[in-house]
Amino acid sequence: MEKVKLSKDEKHIEFQRLDTVPTTPKRFRSCDELEELYRFVYENDLRRHAFSIVNAVHLERKAKKGKK
Repeated sequence: MEKVKLSKDEKHIEFQRLDTVPTTPKRFRSCDELEELYRFVYENDLRRHAFSIVNAVHLERKAKKGKK
C-alpha cells in the first residue's frame, strides 16, 4: 500500500474522491479514504489531536441531538 499523499506544502492530506458514498458502517470503516486518514494520523503521531477533534465533533452532535 502506498503512503498518504501530502500537498506540496506538506500541511494537508490529498485524498482521492470516491464516486459513491459508503452506505453501511462496515463499508465506511473499510473505505480507502478513511484508511489513508488513519495511516496519516498514526505515522505522524497525531493520535491525541485526532481524538480531541473526533471527541469535539461527537459532543457537538450529541448536544444537537439532545435539543431536538
